[in-house]
Amino acid sequence: MTTLADLFSGDDDRAQAALAQVTADDLPALVEALSSTKPATRSWAAAALGTLPSPEAVSALVAASADPDVEVRAAVLHALGRQRAPEAVTPLLFALSDPSPYLARVAADSLIQIGAPAVPALCEALDREVESRVRVQLARALALIGDTRAIPALFRALEDESHLVAHWAEEGLERMGVGQVYFRL
Repeated sequence: MTTLADLFSGDDDRAQAALAQVTADDLPALVEALSSTKPATRSWAAAALGTLPSPEAVSALVAASADPDVEVRAAVLHALGRQRAPEAVTPLLFALSDPSPYLARVAADSLIQIGAPAVPALCEALDREVESRVRVQLARALALIGDTRAIPALFRALEDESHLVAHWAEEGLERMGVGQVYFRL
């Protein structure tokens, strides 16, 4: 129990050290801690759940992805990326529309961590999204994942009205080697 006492102590150094000692046996207490009235407790619980690869941890994090506190939501979104679970794609896509650019960036970074399982949903969202700030994050995620299934969506995004979307589309295509011509001498 010392590990969880340290995790929720209010001392960030102690909590960070305790994070490395969390085990699957702590899962029920961590899920319960997501309901705490203290945002710091909820944040550390989310961080700890991100280290425990289990469907129960993913479900608890998905449920907590709408937490009213920005810092807690950031911890939850980051933890969902660490889980790399396909079930996290939908709440992370939803978080790209968050009014906070910080949270949208954390959500995109987590989608990048999930990688290939997120590509179909990212491509579909890029084709239908109307807000340019969201399209930028979608294009950035696709560019940095580098999955060739994104090539058609990134080609369409080259003509986007947002220069940042077009930039990330070009960056992604370049990373995949699309459009490069090689000459044999």
